Amino acid sequence: MEYNGGDIIAMTGKNCVGICSDTRLGAQALTVATDFQRVFRVSDKLFIGLAGLGSDVQTVSQKLKFRMNMYKLREEREMKPKTFSSMVSQMLYEKRFSPWFCEPVIAGLDETGKPYVSCSDLIGAECFTDDFAVAGTSSENLYGMCESLYRPNMEPDELFETLSQALLAAVDRDALSGWGAVVHILTPEGVTSRTLKARQD
Repeated sequence: MEYNGGDIIAMTGKNCVGICSDTRLGAQALTVATDFQRVFRVSDKLFIGLAGLGSDVQTVSQKLKFRMNMYKLREEREMKPKTFSSMVSQMLYEKRFSPWFCEPVIAGLDETGKPYVSCSDLIGAECFTDDFAVAGTSSENLYGMCESLYRPNMEPDELFETLSQALLAAVDRDALSGWGAVVHILTPEGVTSRTLKARQD
């Protein structure tokens, strides 16, 4: 789980939700790339972040994309966040005897515009929350930062600032993650994505 490094946070706001990750891909202490994608857009109102082994992150994201496309073809509608979370959990549990080494963090807005955040471990045991979810190599640091900075009912700009500060402060204390970050804020009007610079040492 710690071979390639990486961290993810999802956090709720007032009719908005945010998800962010760092961009470092490493081979333990060696930095291989500084633009690795860990957060994937599932639909206009749904994102998933995958923390863990880099090759499994890419495999799981492609399998999820395939399953989403099949669902859309069959049902002729977008998948709801809760349904998507159950599908991810079931997909990981199928492989429980030789699991994919990645922990998913899901962030989205449901049909009423209410923020939805969930996460699970690598065999699909789900955890639902009303405030924030974290995954990655410095999850202890992330929990500490989120618990001190999080406030209920934040506006999108305040949510972006809180997410950014929590992630940057946590990855600065972790050698296996960092080197920049990407923050996505989902609102009923659309998605705002921003790239952050971080310490590069």
